[in-house]
Amino acid sequence: MKQTLQLRLGQHLTMTPQLQQAIRLLQLSTLDLSQEVQEALETNPLLEAIEEYSGSSELNGSDHQPKELTEASTEAGPDNDINNEREIKTDAASISDELPVDSEWTDVYDSYVPSSSSAAEGGDTEFLLQQGASESLHDHLLWQLNLTPLSALDNAIATAIIDGINDDGYFTGNLEDILRSLQNDEISLDEVKAVLHRIQAFDPPGVGAQDPQDCLLIQLYQLPEETPFRKAAIQLCKHHFKLLASQDQAQIIRRMKIDEQTLCGITQLIRSLHPRPGALIVESNSQYVVPEVFVTKRNGRWHVELNREATPKLKVNSEYANLIRRADQSEDNTFLKNHLQEARWFIKSLMSRNETILRVATKIVEYQRGFFEHGDEAMKPLVLRDIAESLEMHESTISRVTTQKYMHTPRGTYEFKYFFSSHVSTSAGGECSSTAIRALIKKLIAAEKPNKPLSDNKIATILSEQGIKVARRTVAKYRESMSIPPSNERKRLL
Repeated sequence: MKQTLQLRLGQHLTMTPQLQQAIRLLQLSTLDLSQEVQEALETNPLLEAIEEYSGSSELNGSDHQPKELTEASTEAGPDNDINNEREIKTDAASISDELPVDSEWTDVYDSYVPSSSSAAEGGDTEFLLQQGASESLHDHLLWQLNLTPLSALDNAIATAIIDGINDDGYFTGNLEDILRSLQNDEISLDEVKAVLHRIQAFDPPGVGAQDPQDCLLIQLYQLPEETPFRKAAIQLCKHHFKLLASQDQAQIIRRMKIDEQTLCGITQLIRSLHPRPGALIVESNSQYVVPEVFVTKRNGRWHVELNREATPKLKVNSEYANLIRRADQSEDNTFLKNHLQEARWFIKSLMSRNETILRVATKIVEYQRGFFEHGDEAMKPLVLRDIAESLEMHESTISRVTTQKYMHTPRGTYEFKYFFSSHVSTSAGGECSSTAIRALIKKLIAAEKPNKPLSDNKIATILSEQGIKVARRTVAKYRESMSIPPSNERKRLL
């Protein structure tokens, strides 16, 4: 076989490191992006953060510098067109060079944490620094145990019982296991139960219960004896708890031989109790969402703006960039050249990310203008492909942009994906968003009579009369997704 040389022309997609970096930054949330930027600042000496806003100026080290896309607006017109007004701005500020290179702040200046008095005078102290650790239910119970006069053995039993209480306030352990762990033949199971009853008298009321029935009974027994309907409520929870859980009001009235008015007073008293007493003590740190864009309405037009506080502002370090010599091939010069190119690509990727997020957010506002004007019931069906085709992007790009990205609107803060939903056909031949159907179901249930709630079949019939073709099982699926119980569990007396 004779060997020959052939020249072929072809095209193929290459995932360059720069493209991989841009894709990775695009799918990061605000918190992950800030960590990525911090890591880049620590590893690349050619990158530095812009601390202050100043006049527009070019970023050093680049001929064509990326700029920040800050705002786009949506104007309601007869053709529902959207007018994108992009403002390109660059922020440049100088960082004080008082600190030497590769040094820490504490190497030059003494560390200083303002005292409470200085904070009160100046008011510049970080609010988060003043927040203490939240008290857990376990700590709260141990604090009460230390104030309770008990013997050493009873104290050990109580500590083991408290260790078996979960965050909801229920004792999930086994009293027999606690008894065996003591390895004391003089202690009986009744004494361990007595210590458990002692803990059940702790705050919050109902703590240490072993099941919901026990939790309600503990709280009822702690109420004053003159509390209206207390005795009847204890009888109901003790002997007819299954009927209470299933809301079988007819059977409760027949077995307890009471009227509807008395049952209404009993159920109101039981509803005033807390089924999860531990939730009254357990405090979790609030997790705040940082939106990527703000949507506001000014002069009849919807404006979409980037969140400048959440947008990283970087520039190339001019001092290091000026040290680079083109013809120099030394190790230090090569190091600076490589990091300069990485810094330029990183800044460019950030600007590309901001522009893509703003374009997608603006297009979403265009499609869902009815939602911003009238609420969930006016939500239109929308899928990723609609936005991708409109912006001439790939669906995977839109998926990355809409994941863990949030939009602050006059109606609240929503994830981008909230505005995407499937559709249901209407009798007029149109389409209705599943989000709008959920809003209608929630509205119908909120307006129903408590003693005669709407069944899933009845809700489907009402929606059908409004022109929305939806099956009973679809109504049940949407209702369950909103954590709304079925009609038999929603039934209440007036």
